[in-house]
Amino acid sequence: MNGVASQNTTERPVIRGRKHAISSGHFLASQAGYEILQAGGNAVDAGVAAAMVLAVVHSDIVNFAGVCPMMVYTAEDGVVRSIDGLGYWPRAADVEVFRNDFDNRIPEGILRTVMPAAPAAWIAALERFGTVSFADAVSFAAGYARDGFVLYPLMASNIALDAEKYRRWPSSAAHYLPSGSAPVVGEVFRQPDLASTIDYMIASEAAASHGGRQAGLKAARDAFYRGDIARTIADYHTAQGGWVTFEDLSGYKPAWEPVFSQSFRNHEVYSCGPWCQGPVLLQALKLLSRTGIEGLAHNSFEYIHLLAEVLKLSFCDREHFYGDPRFVDVPLETLLSDDYADRRLALIDRDKAWTDLPPRDPALTGTNQARLVEASEGETPPAHDTSFVAVFDRYGNAFSATPSDVSRDTPIIPGTGICPSSRGSQSRVEPGHPSVVAPGKRPRLTPNPAMVLDTMGRPVLALGSPGADVQSQAMLQALLNCMLFGMNPQEAVEAPRFATFSFPSSFAPHSHFPGRLSYEARIEPDVVEKLGVAGHDLFAWPSSVWRAGGVCLVAKDHETGVVSAGADPRRESYALGT
Repeated sequence: MNGVASQNTTERPVIRGRKHAISSGHFLASQAGYEILQAGGNAVDAGVAAAMVLAVVHSDIVNFAGVCPMMVYTAEDGVVRSIDGLGYWPRAADVEVFRNDFDNRIPEGILRTVMPAAPAAWIAALERFGTVSFADAVSFAAGYARDGFVLYPLMASNIALDAEKYRRWPSSAAHYLPSGSAPVVGEVFRQPDLASTIDYMIASEAAASHGGRQAGLKAARDAFYRGDIARTIADYHTAQGGWVTFEDLSGYKPAWEPVFSQSFRNHEVYSCGPWCQGPVLLQALKLLSRTGIEGLAHNSFEYIHLLAEVLKLSFCDREHFYGDPRFVDVPLETLLSDDYADRRLALIDRDKAWTDLPPRDPALTGTNQARLVEASEGETPPAHDTSFVAVFDRYGNAFSATPSDVSRDTPIIPGTGICPSSRGSQSRVEPGHPSVVAPGKRPRLTPNPAMVLDTMGRPVLALGSPGADVQSQAMLQALLNCMLFGMNPQEAVEAPRFATFSFPSSFAPHSHFPGRLSYEARIEPDVVEKLGVAGHDLFAWPSSVWRAGGVCLVAKDHETGVVSAGADPRRESYALGT
């Protein structure tokens, strides 16, 4: 799985160790998780601590009150589990408001708010599989919120780019534009209100500590969902015409959801369910496993064209079928079947590209009848959201999580430093769409952690990426780099990438770029020329760009016991291990 030793030059070294390793979207998060591992904590302790740091040092693209889907492998029983870390629409949510008052759009602001899920998900993971207290896990995040961290280029650029959006709400402007303008690279960025929110949860845990660790964790959760934080969120929504109530918040619980898998090259690849886009990765692997892809050269015309066409088929099914399984019947067993794969593969021409979304399979009924959104022009919208963390520990456990949610499209609740999840932007308003807005229903989420097990049921890989609709595509390419081409984790994440956008975007207004294939400039010119001849609508990215995702990857060779990790230099990702 890890491949043979390579002489290829990478921008960063592959990290190798004998005990544990972590890779995440920011070096401070990786450092926090690494310190917990060094102190004897397990993968869940370290992963949750790192995810909470990401919610501070990436607070423009990862909110402390956002989403955080997680996948956990426990060595004790050899089982992979997932927790959704995703909120649902408030009970008062009304899709007719969007249709009648906002021209069939889900506007920016508090009306796109769903339940803030990440705090409950983190604590649920600690309760079930962790060993440390909430205070210990969150201490790193609390420190960076209170004392600040040095602002880095991507976050500084994001805040400057979205400065006018932050100015729409005084609380957001005070938080992100503290001197009236965007902070600059090298400036110490502090978030005192967020620190106070975290400190309140820590104090609540301490007050209940006489009842033991579990009682303390429950108290920390209740402080957020049934205490002053929840009341502050609900009061603000009431005052501003939002839908979230104290009753909504007090009743929220994250869900432990079934995982799904697909066999590929004698390994089992696991994803979360169709409440997120995770099965796109599985569908793509199912299709590729029946195409003879093993004979194709890396990033050749034949390889890129085939992957692009397979991804279009997978995203077609995402558009027509995926949604909250509590509300819609997602025929995932059929979508992952051999017969269905063969029917869909018949639509692929090895020399000619689909110039739009391929048609859905007519044999499957009861599917989305909503009209496809109109085609868009120009560059695809920026996908500067989300981060990721993967951990392997010395005890044989593994952790994979994709925390997310931006702060630019919804107000900070005054005095809290948090933006309750605006993930409602990934729902739809068209009648008949599987992800249409409904009370209690979860939006179809883009973040989707993944994990790979060997034939003996042992974890050999955990990976994920930011990048909205690019996530599954970047993950697929990194995974194939490891499994087909023997690249080590760092080579796998640094290799040049491409992405199709020939489907409706997951985010409102769901822009659609028929035939679009974006590619990094390191792809060979003759390959690009052939892709154009085949009919792909080509768009050149720089040679290494954050738009192509930010894959983090941790692997383990069970024969040697060596763990290795790669971190994508396209973003601030870093890996550590020992």
